[in-house]
Amino acid sequence: MKLVQENVEPFDIIFIDADKANNPLYLDYSLQLAKTGSLIIADNIIREGEILNENSSDERVIGIQQYLEKIAAESSLESVAIATIGIKGIDGFSLSIVTK
Repeated sequence: MKLVQENVEPFDIIFIDADKANNPLYLDYSLQLAKTGSLIIADNIIREGEILNENSSDERVIGIQQYLEKIAAESSLESVAIATIGIKGIDGFSLSIVTK
């Protein structure tokens, strides 16, 4: 919020890896701090597949679900979600390019 208030120059890359419940809010700020061609990356969006649980009461899962719905609905973004599998389990990240 402070960066938006200070009217800083737009960023080329924005990496969201904070409390997942607020990912939708972080997307709002990211869009204000981005420009055409900026890349917005959100980490830890799969959560062992829990994001598919429509009945989850986990606020982290709900925040990611809302985040993914927002990037899908945002006409100024082209986005993809990528799952990763490794020693830390199943997780993933999203990549969104600001197109306008």
